[in-house]
Amino acid sequence: MADPVIQLSSLSRRFGQKTALDDVTLSLPRGVVYGLVGANGAGKTTIIRHILGLLRAASGTVRVFGMDPVAEPVAVLSRVGYLSEENDLPAWMSVGELIRYTRAFYPTWDDGYAEELRRAFGLDPSARIRDLSRGQKARAGLIVALAHRPELLVLDEPSSGLDPIVRRDILGAVLRTIAHEGRTVFFSSHLLDEVEEVADHVIIISEGRILLSAPLAEVRERHRVDGESLSLDAVFHALVGTPASPLPLG
Repeated sequence: MADPVIQLSSLSRRFGQKTALDDVTLSLPRGVVYGLVGANGAGKTTIIRHILGLLRAASGTVRVFGMDPVAEPVAVLSRVGYLSEENDLPAWMSVGELIRYTRAFYPTWDDGYAEELRRAFGLDPSARIRDLSRGQKARAGLIVALAHRPELLVLDEPSSGLDPIVRRDILGAVLRTIAHEGRTVFFSSHLLDEVEEVADHVIIISEGRILLSAPLAEVRERHRVDGESLSLDAVFHALVGTPASPLPLG
């Protein structure tokens, strides 16, 4: 628990004239569900891209399992599961082919768990990815993100645009994942009630700066009115100055 799974130190990033990340420092121990909240363009996806080694740190450092994900991508990514909002899966593959194809990359792949998830999600192994609904594609993406039992599961807006039943399935799978000792989840979401339901630790980012990073229980204790804890939506509004729910968060 003492060793951080994710360590960001003074991480800054600019895209042209825009500051995407401004001196971001986070130290996130293992075995915790971290919920990252911020408005569209706040820097959430930029943080995730650095964690996955898709962006090199221009200023500051990024360490995942103590390693630089850009310098040691295989060592890092073999221990990471990832699901994005885009969920870009090979359209020509069937669900079964996708599972068998992904299996080849992970020595820790759990065939029994993959089949358990496929059945739970009601996916036909012969169905082509291109013929699946958006919710079914999210379920298929979650199977290949989870079946190798990753030490770190990274979810970038996993529930965006999905109906409540699919969101429930995704949340259930996440909870099953963290039930295994020592596993960690880092996810961004614009659904603040979802973050409150699942996250142990909340991180709020605005205009590339971290405004809050604390256990959810501590956030609730620190933000009270007339003895009642504020909702995460109200806390976001108090810190950022804009109501969270109506915003296109991403």
